[in-house]
Amino acid sequence: MNDIKPSQGLFTLLYFAAASSFTKRQSESFPAPVKATELFNLLEEQYPGIKTSVLDSCAFTVNREYVDIAPCLPVLEKGTDAILNDLIIQAGDEVAIIPPVSSG
Repeated sequence: MNDIKPSQGLFTLLYFAAASSFTKRQSESFPAPVKATELFNLLEEQYPGIKTSVLDSCAFTVNREYVDIAPCLPVLEKGTDAILNDLIIQAGDEVAIIPPVSSG
């Protein structure tokens, strides 16, 4: 798979499986920096219904590392759990939305 390089000041968002079907895209670029929790609001504005239809059950990666982000929860008060909800996505980052996959 070729690495997708965003333009300067942007990050790349990759969509897989149901996320790709919902958005009808495999990837797109967004302005950076942005809080991860704000990204979910941007996606909901652009793709109404994506939070409940897709994001609530997905895994997320930033630069190919899994991160625990709660898209529909408010940012928690400062503490260890709040750090992940305060994640800032930077220019050049690669974020992926990975829905659950079942095998049969």
